[in-house]
Amino acid sequence: MARVQSRYVCQSCGEAFLRWEGQCRNCGGWNSLVETLVREPAKGPRTVARAAAARTGDQPQALARVADLELPRLSVGLPELDRVLGGGLVPGSVVLVGGEPGIGKSTLLLQVAAGVAERGTVLYASGEESAVQVRLRATRLGLTDGLAGTAVRVVAESSIDRIVDLATSEQPNLLIVDSIQTATVDDLDGAAGSVGQVRESALRLMELAKGSGTGGGSRAGGAGGSGRSGAIAVVIVGHVTKDGSLAGPKTLEHLVDAVIGLEGERYATLRLLRSTKNRFGSTEEVGVLEMGERGLSALSDPARAFLAEHEGPASGSVVAPTLEGSRPLLVEVQALTASTAYGTPRRTASGLDQNRLALLVAVLGRRAGIALGSHDVYANLAGGLVLDEPALDLPLAIALASSFRDRPVQPGTVAIGEVGLLGELRSVSGLERRLREAARLGFSRAIVPRAGRGGPAPEIEGLEIVAVGTLREALERALS
Repeated sequence: MARVQSRYVCQSCGEAFLRWEGQCRNCGGWNSLVETLVREPAKGPRTVARAAAARTGDQPQALARVADLELPRLSVGLPELDRVLGGGLVPGSVVLVGGEPGIGKSTLLLQVAAGVAERGTVLYASGEESAVQVRLRATRLGLTDGLAGTAVRVVAESSIDRIVDLATSEQPNLLIVDSIQTATVDDLDGAAGSVGQVRESALRLMELAKGSGTGGGSRAGGAGGSGRSGAIAVVIVGHVTKDGSLAGPKTLEHLVDAVIGLEGERYATLRLLRSTKNRFGSTEEVGVLEMGERGLSALSDPARAFLAEHEGPASGSVVAPTLEGSRPLLVEVQALTASTAYGTPRRTASGLDQNRLALLVAVLGRRAGIALGSHDVYANLAGGLVLDEPALDLPLAIALASSFRDRPVQPGTVAIGEVGLLGELRSVSGLERRLREAARLGFSRAIVPRAGRGGPAPEIEGLEIVAVGTLREALERALS
């Protein structure tokens, strides 16, 4: 059989070394050597046999003649997560769930385990907590009663080899590994959380998921005769590091089938589920959850979740109808301007692109007569939402002008549109869907870009459409 050896491989040039060195002697890269398992194929007659088997294996065929496989879905019991995944977990897939420490990843996946337990079995491998600690969390969430108490099997284990052996013998519908930073491979000497350990652990979990569909027989909640009834879905937990990357190396995100991020402020109740990669669904969908005593639950009206509550009109506040995938969300854009006490004014943005904020400050001063060069500028999205949509340009610019002039926007008004460097307004996608949601929530006036190549502005019952062509005209109509 193939011999397995440990080598330190340069991530830049691929050169292998026996020991770790700070600088690669081949390409000169610093800190680029990562401990990696190198499998040397065994020589002899078996190599010839494998080559002959490869020649008689699958042959190329026309794309139109490839059999169409109906991918089964395994519902996780949380409609918002099912929505982001594209309809549920695909057996045989590997999903990475990431987020800041303390955001609620373990709570979410314990609820997922309880949801899958209604129609299958789950193996929950925790490297961060003991089985007793997992039980305490499940009791607090009310998940120990019913099928979850017996169908969810918990093991406190960080060795990937041991976890793979347990999953191979028990053949669960779902394997949860919490977390990948605590996982270790026996063949590597590196510490848990190192690049080599994380990547090799993910590779072995991927091999388990992809190779589990060939055996194991049929189980409850399987594919229903699709030929992959024995496939195991694997969910990996990954923490966001201090530099903002997920679980360390970017190669981990390339290995998995889907990457789901749990976002939100740690001390707030709202949480967002966002997919940055999904081989079996769209990456534009977003799920909105609320953290409570019983864990995470879906909101009855997500479109209203990010609207701040305050008495009467306030200067520096504008409501913007955004579009996350197929779901419209209304969010309050807040801005504050104040005379700077230092030589260099501050530009601070929370939930918004800071470079975009600086650009709008320059456009306001050059094209609309709102000189903010000597003012500190602060911008924020209410509710802890993080968006980088260009359609927020117009509401942010109106909020800045409203705060600068200390003049509130007319109540019941929403604004949406992209602002160009010349002060012109550009149309945005899904305008009619955004405005219909605004009208449903009781707004009566909408400031939108004047119709261009996209056709005339939509007519929404109960909503006055104010179409403008420039930023200066938009400010006049919004603050009049």
